[in-house]
Amino acid sequence: MNGNPIYKEIYGEGRECLEAAGILEAALDARLLLEFVCGTDRNTLLAHGDREVSAEECERYRGLLERRAAHVPLQYLTGEQDFMGLPFLVNQDVLVPRQDTEVLVEEVMKHLHDGMRILDMCTGSGCILLSLLHYSNRCKGVGVDLSEQALAVARENYERLRAARPEMEAGFLEGDLFAALARGKTAESFANRFDMIVSNPPYIKTDVIDTLMPEVREHEPMMALDGGDDGLSFYRRIAADAGAYLNGGGMLFFEIGCEQAESVREIMEEAGFREIEVVKDFAGLDRVVYGSWFG
Repeated sequence: MNGNPIYKEIYGEGRECLEAAGILEAALDARLLLEFVCGTDRNTLLAHGDREVSAEECERYRGLLERRAAHVPLQYLTGEQDFMGLPFLVNQDVLVPRQDTEVLVEEVMKHLHDGMRILDMCTGSGCILLSLLHYSNRCKGVGVDLSEQALAVARENYERLRAARPEMEAGFLEGDLFAALARGKTAESFANRFDMIVSNPPYIKTDVIDTLMPEVREHEPMMALDGGDDGLSFYRRIAADAGAYLNGGGMLFFEIGCEQAESVREIMEEAGFREIEVVKDFAGLDRVVYGSWFG
């Protein structure tokens, strides 16, 4: 023994640090950060709790604990988040993929057929589009975002996932919603027509953002959160223009805030969509609204 602390002791230090900072899942986050630093897994704490932790590992762990105690999201510290069973790179240029959004992907997959063309508005990390392409065959997709920094993350995720599935085909365009499709070879190859448009747009009311958890309001990108005065700005803009970019019988899918279903339904109806449905998440809250376009 050279005097270095043992694994279970340094974990206990981390848990106490995060508990004192008011982190909701202090024990879990302390364990995950230690596993990230040491390259271990969840069994190490139980089966090998007497394992020594090197001075370098301790220093790095304590540095990450300090940042997590300041409410930097865990995923920004580890640089990765699991979504739909796939590992996605994340940083402060993109929203952290959430389990609620898996409901959107799963609903789209019920209607997705081989060879379809998909447009993902406000793509962020690309987790929605790339999950759909990964779990389908011969589909092609375009992801659009106003942030070039976010698109850099999406492109990197695409290259990582394509290493396992080289037949995946996606392109990413910077621009303000459909205006991005007016230029670029990626848009031209799709002839600006898609079978499905999916979007998890910014939908938080502007005056509500200050009430969000500090992990969200202080660290996640504001432009991916702020949906305008009533939270519905992007739904109106996307629904109004989506029909011009959908093939006949094409579908538009939105993730929504849990109190926005009826408002988004009305927006889609006014834009000409039919057969509109609302889907609940695992907590029984409204989470997805989708409808069909018949031209």
